[in-house]
Amino acid sequence: MRLLLSGFAASLAAAALAAEPPAYRVLAQDNGLVAIIGINGKVEWQIDCRHNSHDIQYLPNGNLLLNSGPAAVTEVTPEKKVVWTYEGKPAEGNKGRVEVHSCQRLSDGNTLVAETGNRQLVEVSPEGKIVKVLPLTIKKPDPHRDTRLVRKLATGNYLVCHEGDGCVREYDPSGKVVWEYALDLNGRPRSGGHGPEGHGTEVFSAVRLANGNTVIGGGNNNRVLEVDPVGKVVWSIDQKELPGITLAWVTTIEALPNGNLIVGNCHAGPDNPQLFEVTRDKKVLWTFKDFKTFGNSLAAAQVLDVKGLVR
Repeated sequence: MRLLLSGFAASLAAAALAAEPPAYRVLAQDNGLVAIIGINGKVEWQIDCRHNSHDIQYLPNGNLLLNSGPAAVTEVTPEKKVVWTYEGKPAEGNKGRVEVHSCQRLSDGNTLVAETGNRQLVEVSPEGKIVKVLPLTIKKPDPHRDTRLVRKLATGNYLVCHEGDGCVREYDPSGKVVWEYALDLNGRPRSGGHGPEGHGTEVFSAVRLANGNTVIGGGNNNRVLEVDPVGKVVWSIDQKELPGITLAWVTTIEALPNGNLIVGNCHAGPDNPQLFEVTRDKKVLWTFKDFKTFGNSLAAAQVLDVKGLVR
């Protein structure tokens, strides 16, 4: 009987624990700084960054990889020491400017950088040498809009968000486009602006799931989409589908090990969360809203201390 009661008590404790809402530390950039916010809402760490970053990554060694300038990527230690930098420069034949909106530290130690203007991806060694160049297919070249977030997949392919073209393309290692999904206006007219009133197809992010589907952060498409390999939308969140949340510029997407999504909601105003966690049955479990530390342009963010593979 004693063992039975002990097991029952343990089950109750486990159920109570499972019922607790999630809590995350948040790494993000906005308002001229990069900061880590604890689960208590207090700033744990911060460093100046005047650039409105579009990508950020907490590295396994505890350092941060940051889109730190218009064409710059920086790795900085917890002690705020810069240990690695890369600056995109115009490639041969490019007489315009170069911007960087995406950076990813790869498993081999190299860093993947997307260079708009140059219309290419580069992999850069720890010594700062470009070891691979991948030309991109872009129908509407623009030094500010060629790409947003880019990720190298476990297959060796590259998943590239083309903001100006309004589509996501997957490239093989030779630069061949092997998959493409073009966003549509979802039955609404195109309109200008960065807030909830703005609407277009300027895609921001894409995550490839283990089942082969792709989750897309639609940017000013004001929605989240999951599409299968043949391009069929199998799941979505529309602009005003979640109670109490209006989607504006949907930025970062993180797919958690439990299948839930962390969604970045930029330019949505102080009445809306800047980040939220949503289940596949569209229940919002967690929201993050900090308009004291950050502002209305929080585009680069990552939740920390999640156990398991986050895509």
